[in-house]
Amino acid sequence: MRKFVLDLLDRILDGSSVEFEDAIKLLEVDRDGLLLLLYSADRIRRRFCGDKMHLCSIINAKSGACPEDCKFCAQSSFYNTDCRVYPLVSSLELFEAARNAKRIGAQSFCIVTSGLVPEEEEFEKIKDAVRKIRDEIAIEVDCSLGRITEKMMKELKVLGIKRFNHNLETSKEFFGKVCTTHSFEDRYKTVQNLRALGIEACTGGIIGLGESPIDRIELAFFLKELGVECVPINILNPRSGTPLENQRPLSIFEILKTIAIFRFILPKSVIKVAGGRELNLRDFQALAFLSGANGMIIGGYLTTKGRPVEQDLQMIYDLGGML
Repeated sequence: MRKFVLDLLDRILDGSSVEFEDAIKLLEVDRDGLLLLLYSADRIRRRFCGDKMHLCSIINAKSGACPEDCKFCAQSSFYNTDCRVYPLVSSLELFEAARNAKRIGAQSFCIVTSGLVPEEEEFEKIKDAVRKIRDEIAIEVDCSLGRITEKMMKELKVLGIKRFNHNLETSKEFFGKVCTTHSFEDRYKTVQNLRALGIEACTGGIIGLGESPIDRIELAFFLKELGVECVPINILNPRSGTPLENQRPLSIFEILKTIAIFRFILPKSVIKVAGGRELNLRDFQALAFLSGANGMIIGGYLTTKGRPVEQDLQMIYDLGGML
């Protein structure tokens, strides 16, 4: 296995792509071979992405009452959770959140809303906020607004948004086991439409939903097929009241191996460790950034808190100042 990993590393560094069968074989790496796999993924990251750490801050701009039945989500109206429910916040609140994102060191700020798609009045408010943020704050603005129309995509592009977040969540085969109110194809098509218009995609998924390691590989290859620029890897943080509240957590070994294999498959993408990193990686968070990842969300998530920003910045400093 050692020879296979090193030979595959050399091929990628020379510009070749990983085939599906290669990625499946990497799943055979055991604990004795883990450090070599992580080292190799880190070599790929440094060659194609450099040492810059991409930091993103998000705001849950409209929370809860979502008509989708995603089994992992505390904001779904199908489940009885302790999620706060509130309408779209004001343009001023969005602006202040962007200013705070800049203050804490984020390079990008993402406006996230629950639900299928914003209503016309909500979308106009979001556009006003994006316009003001772009004019007055030196920060990239991203959005995550559901399955927006092509017209909405074009309007956001004119305003200068950097990326649009729309996760595929998991593999095509496993998707129906975590959501039935829309399909994998719905999400895939939305990302295709974004890419066709020249909008960068921030598209990844969640691991630890009960999927198999092969499902994770299949997700990564769909992302490769789409040419996704930024790949958030969320690790399930089970929310009380959802169908997955008692889901068995992944081991740290599985998480780090997954991040590394994603880097082998997606050598040039930003791989962003997102929701659930604090809970699942605990004292081993820094290892994720020596395993191929080069981005993270700071300052909290949609319905859960993160750790103090100062601790994340200290971690980056300890890793050699990857900013």
